[in-house]
Amino acid sequence: MIQLPASLERKLKELFSRADDRNRFVAEVLTVALEQHDLQQEREEQTSIGGTLHLFTDGGSRGNPGQSAIGVIIEDPVRGEIIREHCERIGIETNNVAEYQALVEGLKIAKRYHPNRLVCHLDSELIVKQLNGEYKVKMPTLKPFFDEINELSQSFDDITYKHIPRSDNYRADALVNKALDEHPIPHYEAPGR
Repeated sequence: MIQLPASLERKLKELFSRADDRNRFVAEVLTVALEQHDLQQEREEQTSIGGTLHLFTDGGSRGNPGQSAIGVIIEDPVRGEIIREHCERIGIETNNVAEYQALVEGLKIAKRYHPNRLVCHLDSELIVKQLNGEYKVKMPTLKPFFDEINELSQSFDDITYKHIPRSDNYRADALVNKALDEHPIPHYEAPGR
């Protein structure tokens, strides 16, 4: 259970002599506060922005395959503001799987803002060419991501995929590294060393 500050405990004891009544009151207050927080967060995420949004995604792995993470940035180009950033570890994957997973997550987040146009910027030339139909997806492990992206893209009136140099995708790349650095892999010495 939650430990409340002593001053707050004293105040609650003054208001409610029975412990059950105090606990019920605290539970009700917390429930209402959490519901309000969830509603506020949902309102912020579901704000209909319209217009054009830019989506920058990156995925990377340390080793190929290796520990992997994704980074997502959604930007309003008119205001020059970042609307949302997201990063997370995704386990042991290849670089290409991480790149695809980053785009999948980015599209899911961008969908909440209902843009009229979404421009997706990726530094993976392979994935951009696959999504634009220039290359076929030959690896069976990538096909489910390709299909999911095609399905998610139906949510947008206008969506484009553009290849950008890695140096222009430094913010999404920094999020990937942040996710990997914040939860480093434990280092184990081999027995007998």
